[in-house]
Amino acid sequence: MDLVTLMADVNDFVWGPVMLAFLVGTGIFLTVRLKFLPWRNLPYAIKMIVSRRDNSAGDISPFQSLMTALSATVGTGNIVGVSTAMVLGGPGALVWMWISAAFGLSTKYGESVLAVKYRKTNSVGEMAGGPMYAMKYGFGNKAIGSALAGLFALFAVCASFGIGNMTQANSISSAFKASLGLDPVVVGVILVACCLAVLLRGIRSIGAVSSVIVPAMAAFYFVAAMVVIIVNASALPAGIAEIFRMAFAPDAVAGGVGGSIVASMLTSMRWGIARGVFSNEAGLGSAPIAAAAAKTDHASRQGYVNMTGTFFDTMIICALTGLVIASSGMLGTVDPATGKVVSGADLTILAFSSVFGEAAKYIVSIALALFAFSTILGWEYYGEKSLEYLVSNRAVIMGYRVLFSLVAFVGATQTLEFVWNFSDTMNGLMAIPNLICLLWLNKDIAHECFEYQELVVEKEKDGEDVDLTGLTPSM
Repeated sequence: MDLVTLMADVNDFVWGPVMLAFLVGTGIFLTVRLKFLPWRNLPYAIKMIVSRRDNSAGDISPFQSLMTALSATVGTGNIVGVSTAMVLGGPGALVWMWISAAFGLSTKYGESVLAVKYRKTNSVGEMAGGPMYAMKYGFGNKAIGSALAGLFALFAVCASFGIGNMTQANSISSAFKASLGLDPVVVGVILVACCLAVLLRGIRSIGAVSSVIVPAMAAFYFVAAMVVIIVNASALPAGIAEIFRMAFAPDAVAGGVGGSIVASMLTSMRWGIARGVFSNEAGLGSAPIAAAAAKTDHASRQGYVNMTGTFFDTMIICALTGLVIASSGMLGTVDPATGKVVSGADLTILAFSSVFGEAAKYIVSIALALFAFSTILGWEYYGEKSLEYLVSNRAVIMGYRVLFSLVAFVGATQTLEFVWNFSDTMNGLMAIPNLICLLWLNKDIAHECFEYQELVVEKEKDGEDVDLTGLTPSM
């Protein structure tokens, strides 16, 4: 067995049924533990996104924090991951993506609350937080907390170069080569220049750029997807019916939506949950690192803001991709050249081509490039803060920013299967200490949640503007 095959097998194990059950199970536990408040307060949380509380401690606004987290979350998984899940798990996989995201709201809320509660101020006056700080300062057993924190930070740094950089850069170069015929070397050089221009100036620059790119790319994709769905509206009811039928069927053929797709309920569940978690990252512990930088007067306030990222990522953007595919009639299309069912970005392009024709490849390529570039920006911040936890040296941090930008060129010009599997494994391994942390500190999460509900939510729902600045400490 060669090293590539071995790493692929390890990756399959890390992202296997046990891990997926752990991820969803933690979300279910927290949802019940918090008395379903993350669900009940979702409309309130969405309203909170544009809240301005610049007198609070932090580096960037709550909106910029969410956009930074979304920049890393909304990526190739929203285009490639959804179509892959619907091929491997049948169209019913989309339902299981939604179900996992529903419980992921509580997970994302909990990890963001802990990130703000236990954040610290670093040597240059910036906020530093995330699961590693919650583990180090929140655990009563300092040895276990420090060990888990170190592992999480190490896994996050490793994952940032692969899943957060090279795979995204490769997606960008592949998309532009297919649609515009651009040389990957040219794309790589441009990508490095763009990364350096944004990343060298730190989180405020990342937050500012993300707050423009993320809404713009989401709006662009939303409009294009809605056009396809509306034009194919006559096929939509049958497509939706098939999605729900196959989500819960013991063993079913996809019928008119994709006759060559056969999947059991367990298969739909597996691929739907796996791709859902991969897309929205609830439970991985990455997004809370951005949450810790937000200006906020209470940990729970930012917890609510950041949990909406899971809603927008999976329940909106992933849903759009799924409905475009389901209504287009392209699911189950077999490539005559290979004899295999079309999947990934190619399937999404086929689906958009049902309305836009040849222009579909440009639409999907532009969306994919924007999604992937934003992911690179967000993951650089995650990796940087994780490295800062391990090595608090500013020269090393600046070196990381430069190296991270240069690595994008490697990703754009090379196909490194081993590195991708390795980084994907590191991404999955991040979840283990993070989920342990969430369960270990569930009392802290519940305390923050119920306190905020009593002091703020009920009053703000009645129209009062409650500001807790100076009243609630970070920890």
